[in-house]
Amino acid sequence: MAKLKVTLIKSPISHTQRTRATMYALGLHRIGQTVVIDDTPELRGMTRAIRFLLQTEQVEGAESTAKPAVTKPAARKKEASKS
Repeated sequence: MAKLKVTLIKSPISHTQRTRATMYALGLHRIGQTVVIDDTPELRGMTRAIRFLLQTEQVEGAESTAKPAVTKPAARKKEASKS
């Protein structure tokens, strides 16, 4: 099945709540974030509805990353201060 590579290129701050909800439903949260989603009529309609915020391209044979894994930086250990 074909996939779509969707990148958020503009901020949704001055747009409606409906626009922001569509963006979050696609799995996009930050400017510059890219997700690979299935190429279905429903998801194409969602990307078309907010096309002024996105850049889309068709990708063949890519794995879906609609819910990307978020990695947190390693926690720093506090060194015991010697007094």
